[in-house]
Formats: sequence, C-alpha cells, structure tokens
Amino acid sequence: MKTFHLDIVTPDGPTFSGEVNSLVLPAWEGLLGVLPGHEPMVVVMKPGPLKYEADGKVEWLAISGGFAEIKTDKVVLLAETAEMAEAIDAARARAKAGEKQQALSTGNMNAEDVAKMEVSLLKELIRVKVAERARKG
Repeated sequence: MKTFHLDIVTPDGPTFSGEVNSLVLPAWEGLLGVLPGHEPMVVVMKPGPLKYEADGKVEWLAISGGFAEIKTDKVVLLAETAEMAEAIDAARARAKAGEKQQALSTGNMNAEDVAKMEVSLLKELIRVKVAERARKG
C-alpha cells in the first residue's frame, strides 16, 4: 500500500513523524482527505479532530489550528497544539468544558473575554470528541 510522510510539529516540538496511508484534517473549507500523490497545496487548519492511518491503525489527534503544507509525497502540519487521543483525559476535558459553559452563561464578561472563553470551550469540546472517537475505535 502506498504511503506518504507526515510530520506534525507544534511550538513545543514534533508530535509525530512517520509514514501514513491517509490523513483527514480540519481545514476551514471543511474536512480535507489526503492520500499519497495528493495535489500540492497549503491549507489553513481550524480547531478540530485530525485522523491518520498508518499500518492499518487509525490515530486521532486534537488540533487547535495551524497550517498544512501538502506535497505529493509529504505533508507537514504546523499546529498551534496537537494532542494525541491517548494523552487526553476525557473526564477532565469534559469537566473543564462544563466550567467554561457555566462561566459563559453568567453573562459577566465583556465581548473580548466571551470570545476567548468560546475558543477555549471549543478546544475542550474537541479534546472530548477526539478522546471518545479513539476509545470507540
């Protein structure tokens, strides 16, 4: 089966580097599937779940945005954050999301704080979704 090289890099360093069979990433235009030989392009990623398959095994990550450079034989993802599903404590992420929803419901924030809290809530909800998807297989 054909593969391509995938590098996932964050400001904290590399998260993953290896050969994969396929990749699905959260682009602003929607989910983008990548297979070996894909047309070269640069994509802006939004926060969301990212999935890749390597050697018949599917891996999930929570991505909080960034850029993807896609070439025919290599993809480089430069992500703000990228967290592997098995590293996510779903119960803790769910609790944090609940706290943020509660804080938003009080209405005691200015518009800038509301926007920041909504982004933070979105990231927690993505973490929960990725952890649950990985657990289901």
